[in-house]
Amino acid sequence: MKTIVLGGGVIGVASAFYLCQQGCEVTVIEREPDVALSTSFGNAGVIAPGYVTPWAAPGMPAKILKYLFKPASPLIFRPTFNPAQWRWIARWLRECDLERFRVNKQRMQRIAYYSRDCLHEFRGRHPFDYGRSQGYLQLFRSEYDLELAQPALAVLRDAGIAHREINAAQCVEIEPGLRWARQMPLAGLYLPDDEAGDCARFTRELRAICERNGVRFRFDTRVTSLDVQGAAVRGVRVDSERGSETWQADAVVVALGVDSAALLAPLGVKVPLYPVKGYSATLPITDEEKAPRAALMDESLKTAITRFGNNLRVAGTAELGNGQSTLREQALQTLMKVLADWFPHAANPTSAHFWVGRRPMTPDGAPLLGPSGVDNLWLNLGHGSTGWAMSMGSGRVVADLIAQRKPEIDLEGLTLARYGK
Repeated sequence: MKTIVLGGGVIGVASAFYLCQQGCEVTVIEREPDVALSTSFGNAGVIAPGYVTPWAAPGMPAKILKYLFKPASPLIFRPTFNPAQWRWIARWLRECDLERFRVNKQRMQRIAYYSRDCLHEFRGRHPFDYGRSQGYLQLFRSEYDLELAQPALAVLRDAGIAHREINAAQCVEIEPGLRWARQMPLAGLYLPDDEAGDCARFTRELRAICERNGVRFRFDTRVTSLDVQGAAVRGVRVDSERGSETWQADAVVVALGVDSAALLAPLGVKVPLYPVKGYSATLPITDEEKAPRAALMDESLKTAITRFGNNLRVAGTAELGNGQSTLREQALQTLMKVLADWFPHAANPTSAHFWVGRRPMTPDGAPLLGPSGVDNLWLNLGHGSTGWAMSMGSGRVVADLIAQRKPEIDLEGLTLARYGK
C-alpha cells in the first residue's frame, strides 16, 4: 500500500516507522530541511505517562487569572478578534469540570502508557543513546499548588500508578542539586517509572532507521492541498524546488500539528486545534554536582527542567493569541527564573539557547487518532505538549488501522468521533 505521511516531527516519523513495519510503501513529506525542526525540536523531553494531564483542569481558570498579570507566569494571554480563539476557550472551560478532567486524563494516560510500552519494545530492538534519564519529580511551591494537584493525585491512586508523595528533604535525596536551591519546595511528587530523553535526537535516529528500511523523506516540500476524487483522498498536491506536483497514494496520514486544521477544513473535516506557544532554553551544564540528575517539574509555574547528558533543557509557558514563532521576553524570563530558583549554579544563564514552538492543543487534551471521516485520510494530531510521550503508541495505532489490524488499546475518546458533528 502506497502511503504518504504529512509531517516530519516525532509523530509523523513514528507513524512512518510503524507503517513500514506493516509492509507499506511510505513517503514522508516535510517542509523543513530535516526532521524534528519544529515543535519536536525544543520540547521538555519528558515521557511521563503518570503525569500527562489535561490543561483543562479544576481550578485552572482561577490559577490563570491569578498569574495573568504577574511578571513570572505560566501563561501569556493575548486576546484577539479571531472567533476560533474564543470557541476553543469556551470548549476548554467546559472541560475544566472535575468529572470531565478525570475522563480526559484517563484517556491521555491510556495512549501515553501504551506509547511508553511501544518505546521500550522499540528500544530493545534498536538501542541508541538519546540522552535518556529515569524518574520524574514534581515540585510544589505552596499549599495552593498542592491543593490544585489533588484531582490528579486521586487519578494516580485510583489507577494504581507508582508514585510517592514526599517532603522537601526527600526531594533533596532524589535530586541532591536542590541543596543549592534559593528556596526549598513545600513538597514533591515522585514518579519513579517516568523518564525523559531528547526528542529531536531520537527522531533523527528514527529517521535513519526508517530510511534503512525503505522509507523515503522529501524535505523542503510544502503540502498545498489534498487530492480528492470521488469522495476519497487519492493523494496530495505539493510545492517544492521542482515546482507543483501531485503525488498519488492509497492512504494519507495528516501529522502536521497546528497546520493540520487549515489543510483539513476544505474537506469539511473540522478539528478543534489551537496553537498554544511553548518556550524552552537549552544550556550546557557548568557544575555537575549542582545540576539535576533527571527531570523535574515546577508545578507552580508549569516549567520543566530536564537533563540531557551534559545539557539542561528548561521548558514551559503557554501563550495564547499569537501564532507567530517569535520569542517573547516575559516567557524567557519565567524559564530563567525557574532555573535560578532551583538550580542557580548548574549553568551559565548567558549561554542559553532559546526556542519557541506551536503546540497543537485540543480543548480536552487528548489527541485525535485514526479515521477522519473521509476515505483514505487518517489523523495523528492534537497531542499538545505531550507529543513525545505519546508518539510511538500513536504511530502504531494509526498504522494498525491503515493495515486493517485491530489496535492493541481501546480508542474510545481518542478519535474525532468524540466531537460528534
